[in-house]
Amino acid sequence: MNLSAGLFQQQQQKLQMTQQLSQAITILQYSTMELNDFLESKAMENPLIQLKPPKRKLAEWQDFVSDTTKSLSEALLIQLNLKSLTSVERDCLEELIFSLDDNGYLHIEPGYFLKKYEIGEEELESTISMIQSLEPAGIGARSLQECIHLQLDRRWEVPDFVLTIVSDHFQAFADRKWREIAKAMGIELKEVQAAADFVTQCNPRPGAVFAKDFSHYIVPELNVRVRGDDVTVALYDGTSITVTFNKEYTDFLGHHPDRNVASYIKEKNQEFEWLVLSLRQRKQTMLKVGKAIVEKQRGFFLHGPGHLQPLTLRQIAEEVGAHESTISRAVRGKYVQTPYGVFELKSFFTAAVRAVDTAEETVSAGTVKRELQELVNQEDKRKPLSDQKLVALLTEKGCDVSRRTVAKYRDQLGIPSSSKRKRYE
Repeated sequence: MNLSAGLFQQQQQKLQMTQQLSQAITILQYSTMELNDFLESKAMENPLIQLKPPKRKLAEWQDFVSDTTKSLSEALLIQLNLKSLTSVERDCLEELIFSLDDNGYLHIEPGYFLKKYEIGEEELESTISMIQSLEPAGIGARSLQECIHLQLDRRWEVPDFVLTIVSDHFQAFADRKWREIAKAMGIELKEVQAAADFVTQCNPRPGAVFAKDFSHYIVPELNVRVRGDDVTVALYDGTSITVTFNKEYTDFLGHHPDRNVASYIKEKNQEFEWLVLSLRQRKQTMLKVGKAIVEKQRGFFLHGPGHLQPLTLRQIAEEVGAHESTISRAVRGKYVQTPYGVFELKSFFTAAVRAVDTAEETVSAGTVKRELQELVNQEDKRKPLSDQKLVALLTEKGCDVSRRTVAKYRDQLGIPSSSKRKRYE
């Protein structure tokens, strides 16, 4: 090893994050809506960038959840207008209403209200009860137990034993210690089951229906068409803003007498060219990725979602000749229009599960989940299938999975354990 001091030259390759590379990466990961917002902001910074609106009206292609018209507090205050109240009662009620969280629950320090409004505990409780009498049922509850009880108490068809279970045995009920409850109350298990059926009809978040949910737009990036055995993919062009050069500044390029102005225009012209190049690269990458996915998931597009195959980002990266991180950015928040509806691109990437027949043959995790869901849907709820039994049935269907995997998939699908799926009737 040479440890002597001196000056040496060394040549090495190094990838440097240039401004244009950083911009290209950023643009690639944007969805259509995000890209349009980005382009509008760039146009405000650069006078050479001129924008043309999308050729297609986005409203024709958007899937969205619209904003609600009234907030929870507004809806409750309108109902209060129908009641005869003193000024103190109204002020106290309004402050209580504005203290509700987004789910409609009331979390307050009682001492604050008792002191501020100079009222007693009974008066405060009466005021809270007034809020709890408003719509929707369950509003103003201070716990999940109270929320459920408030909703059941309004329904004339709910038997008294159901209210007793909720008020006196709620924790044991939630823990499914139903035999213990039945014995303590002197009722049959099927009656505890009936109570469970009533409880599941209640809304644990009654205020959430009024939550402001700003519109979330989905605009497909790609369009897949199927004609017989021919599957083609194309960019869903025309939904994004078009960038053009502002010709009013052509004469200024390199000819302005003021050096500062000329330098500024030259810099903005370079930014414009980088932007156009980045947008072109984005289109090329999206189309390559789309074609690769269609090729790998041909069965899905020809025969439907039940024929989804295992697929990884690495496989598409190798097919396209790009890094996995590039593919990850390309599919982030992007959607494709198919004959079976609009799907998120990342939904085509699913883990592999070994099939029973051969070590090489595989099925997708999505296929296993669908089989699992179908088995649970068809089971006898009086004798629900255990995870071990589900493993055996899935194996018969050609899916080689462990009990641990079944438990994980069941949890991801929101399917309770067999003990919690059991019905007593």
